[in-house]
Amino acid sequence: MKGRPIKYTAAELSFLKQNEKTPRPKLTRIFNEKFNRNLKTDTIKAKCLRMGLKTGRTGCFEKGRESWNKGTKGLTGHHPNSRKNQFKKGHKPANVHGLGHERLTKDGYIMICVDQVNPHTGAPRHYVLKHKWIWEKANGPIPPKHILKFVDGDKSNCNLENLMLIPMSKNALLNRNEMGRVTGEMLKTALIITDIKSAANQRTNQLKNQQEQTNVRSKTRK
Repeated sequence: MKGRPIKYTAAELSFLKQNEKTPRPKLTRIFNEKFNRNLKTDTIKAKCLRMGLKTGRTGCFEKGRESWNKGTKGLTGHHPNSRKNQFKKGHKPANVHGLGHERLTKDGYIMICVDQVNPHTGAPRHYVLKHKWIWEKANGPIPPKHILKFVDGDKSNCNLENLMLIPMSKNALLNRNEMGRVTGEMLKTALIITDIKSAANQRTNQLKNQQEQTNVRSKTRK
């Protein structure tokens, strides 16, 4: 339920109109003192708004008005140690790193900053997958439809001898046979098993095709 409306005398209304440019907190204070009232700033502000009274302030800097901190370059800051925390000339942000800097992706792979032009931004350096970069330095670009596997399963071990190039199709067979996570010598064994199974499947398909062709020829002769 709304409260009872506040009544104002003609003198009070005239006073508000005469002092419409006065900031509302100050206007409230002198209004209460003059007329022995106990009104809140929001109440006076609302009344002035209904009367169409404005302070004339827009909230924007006026043309020719100087900013509060003009001439105080490097001197502002309330804390006595604020100067110590300000950037100095030549200072580089903490997130700017040089060549060779490494970072970890959310998937556990290592990215390394290398001296190569970023194909997306044109920057003189960018981050690439470390294991891929090391392998390609030694062997050239990774062939199409091939991937690199970590022999020991450790994504942080980017030594060349720990990287194995395999076709995507063979990796798919490993996963299909629930051997995608095997490591070390077991990985090499799993690849051999995969090759044997793949060769056996190919031979089975060849025999099946030959049998179908034989059946077709037999039916044709009859």
